[in-house]
Amino acid sequence: MSWIALALLCAFALASADAAAKIWLRDFTASELLIVRLCLPGLLMLPLLGGLPPLTELPLAFWGWMAALVPLELLAMWLYVAAIRDHPLSLTLPYLAFTPVFIVGVAWLLLGEQVSARGLLGIMLVVAGAWVLNSTHAHRRSWRGWVAPFVAMLDERGSRMMLGVAVLYALTATLGKGALGYLPPESFGALYIAVLGSAVALGIVLPHPSRLRRLAQHPWAVLTVGGLLGIMVFTHFLALQQVEVAYMIAVKRTSLLFGIVYGALLFREPHLAARLPAGMLMVSGVVVIVV
Repeated sequence: MSWIALALLCAFALASADAAAKIWLRDFTASELLIVRLCLPGLLMLPLLGGLPPLTELPLAFWGWMAALVPLELLAMWLYVAAIRDHPLSLTLPYLAFTPVFIVGVAWLLLGEQVSARGLLGIMLVVAGAWVLNSTHAHRRSWRGWVAPFVAMLDERGSRMMLGVAVLYALTATLGKGALGYLPPESFGALYIAVLGSAVALGIVLPHPSRLRRLAQHPWAVLTVGGLLGIMVFTHFLALQQVEVAYMIAVKRTSLLFGIVYGALLFREPHLAARLPAGMLMVSGVVVIVV
């Protein structure tokens, strides 16, 4: 299977897992959803760890990067699951497109990297998509009417939460470059997810084992969401074996388009005619920035 097909399948599986969790697991706490989203994929990654060097041989600097990454990643996932559980998919998932925008901003602030013309175009496309996403709030009576979509974006709690996720992902992507200096991307990814799953098991499951009993009351829902996330993880790494990370991530961001469609079809979220083109604009901005 080609890397594009694998990346699209990865995006579809991710959006499907989000929709399935919103349908069947919406009464679960964010901490319980972390168990489903990280512990199960972490278990699936264990067979892929056989080719890694002994963990004791990895330098202390690597584990320093991991110690910085894991808390930020867990906070991002906690905000992510809470946002899609409590708020419309079409007003949360698209804001993940701001992750590369924030990465450009971090590189400019911390590293002094200049923004290229292509990068600036990508940022403008993402921002334009955010405006179109909330364009129902726009009016022509005054200049404030043209700014109203951005105000609406910040007024929507779910949108703010997902923007926070995008900021955290920008930080983890930047910090992750340090850890990637010690392992190839596919090996690092498998280990990273396994470590995240272990952290959730130790920090959330072990102190409160009753949460597992609660999850066990909904076995098919948990297994469906976990299975979809497992497909997402495996196709992610299969695609990475065929193409550079930037290309794969750009295609994977089409998950926000699948999420918008799921929101309209399954949850009757309004304004599909505006939100789907908005998502397309944002994805095109991501492609321009990362590719």
